[in-house]
Amino acid sequence: MPKIAKYLVIGSTEAYSGKSATVVGIAHQLQQKGVDIAYGKPLGTCPSENQVDKIDEDVRFVGETLNLSGNRLLSPLVFLDEETITKRLQGEDRTNYSEALAQSMQGPAGSLVLLEGAGTMDEGILLNLSLLQVSETLDASVLLVTRFRSALTAGIVLAAKQRLGDRLVGVLLNDIPPQQMEFAETLVRPFLESQGVPVLGMLPRSALLRSVSVTELTQRLKAEVLCRPDRLDLMVESLKIGAMNVNSAIKYFSEGRNMAVVTGGDRSDIQIAALDSYTQCLILTGSMAPSQIVLNRAEEMEVPVLSVDLDTLTTVEIIEHALGQVRLQEPVKVEYIRQMMAEHFDIDRLLARLGLEPVAARK
Repeated sequence: MPKIAKYLVIGSTEAYSGKSATVVGIAHQLQQKGVDIAYGKPLGTCPSENQVDKIDEDVRFVGETLNLSGNRLLSPLVFLDEETITKRLQGEDRTNYSEALAQSMQGPAGSLVLLEGAGTMDEGILLNLSLLQVSETLDASVLLVTRFRSALTAGIVLAAKQRLGDRLVGVLLNDIPPQQMEFAETLVRPFLESQGVPVLGMLPRSALLRSVSVTELTQRLKAEVLCRPDRLDLMVESLKIGAMNVNSAIKYFSEGRNMAVVTGGDRSDIQIAALDSYTQCLILTGSMAPSQIVLNRAEEMEVPVLSVDLDTLTTVEIIEHALGQVRLQEPVKVEYIRQMMAEHFDIDRLLARLGLEPVAARK
């Protein structure tokens, strides 16, 4: 097998920071530059529903998106779940996962292996698969993806730098609110650079990347689709709750965009008001069937109507959790992140930091 030249671990300081999106964006640019890449995720967090292969869903998705062959994909060594951790704590699982990781790297081809780290800096530490442990085992470089929340983000990055040392080749500041972009660009970026932390990219907040498809909401809510099952590919960017009088609802809905509206199955007035606004799906609680007038209007407006056997509070919590996760599962998101990374991420600087050159530059 050819010797693998380099490893790059994409890690983060908190869960759902955009690691998979970063992998897809970087990998696309690397492929365009002729760099032969492989991809893996040592610690699984998204088990497949397919009981045969049990591959991590992120690994499957990234592999398909990047069109990587089997010898350029690394399945997780272990999945991080309560059963796994319990066995570890009880001493039933004494596997040396650091050794297993090193051995697994003897198989894949490629000149650069991109490895997706765990959700946080410390996740996986009980299995010797934390971000630092993986990077030390493989003598790998680390690219840190950090959601930009405030000026305090600079301190979070510096703390990570202290722990990772020279393995940290750079940071990607992600999900920057529009009102904080100038502050991040003029103050935070120069400060981090002065502290020896290369800022390789700065991505503005995107409603699209934080959105979720109606299909995924249907699955998470275990909902029944009452109409327009052909429009479950619509993307939801925000959530509105219809629990007021209809006049207030009309104004309330007019301020939203690409919404999921949650309301009681008996509130026909609210349902009609929602359908006449920027609603992507109507979610009815209480297991009450809507009127035929509502269903006819939804058919006409091409808006899926879902019925859930849940109370409003539980329904809202599930949707808010889904909207808080940046998951790439739709082609429109993949294309968008590719464009965003091409515009806002310095791939040439990353290659230089890794000691790699694009194929074109070597010819």
